Amino acid sequence: MNWSVLMRAPHRMTLWTVTVVTVLIGVSACGGKSKSSTPSGGATNASTPNGSATNTPVPHAVESNPGGDIPDNQAFVAFADPAGRFTVTVPEGWARGATGTATVFTDKYNSIRIESQLAATAPTTDSARTDELPAIQTGAPGFATGKISTVDRKAGQAVLITYQASSPLNTVTGKVATEAVERYEFWRAGREVVVTLSAPVDSDNVDPWRKVTDSFTWTR
Repeated sequence: MNWSVLMRAPHRMTLWTVTVVTVLIGVSACGGKSKSSTPSGGATNASTPNGSATNTPVPHAVESNPGGDIPDNQAFVAFADPAGRFTVTVPEGWARGATGTATVFTDKYNSIRIESQLAATAPTTDSARTDELPAIQTGAPGFATGKISTVDRKAGQAVLITYQASSPLNTVTGKVATEAVERYEFWRAGREVVVTLSAPVDSDNVDPWRKVTDSFTWTR
């Protein structure tokens, strides 16, 4: 297009002409270039050395102060094994649910999981380290190893495994908490009962957790 001819005749240019000229000039200046776009959903792609792109998943936000302390005036009630093999006290008012064969009591990020299973031999620190810890690590997001030891409780000696893991996702806040976990393994006459206590890291639940684990009693 001869731009000089158009521009020498301003008295003939209408608003339509000016608009057309402006659009054509803009197209010419762009030179057919297009803008790059960001994938939908707010995610960005990182380029790999061979030029391909890969998405990096964004982890869930961690709750900074979940507040897992059990109140000093918390009341406790007895939970009896449906098969009549044992009893243990748990905090009153906590929600009760089931996960597979385990019974779980929860309050916010705190939980008590109780599971009974057959076991031909009593657990030891060695069997906990070689047999159980790898399975726990596989099934616990955010796993960080702690200690394996034996402890004395009123029901007898138990194997204690401690570790850290991420809590289940809170569907209200969309966050998880880093939890300190204590797994107690009681055994008698071919049966093992595992009592797993979880609370946010730095929670002061020493006395409540001792109350729960000391309350464990074999009834047959």
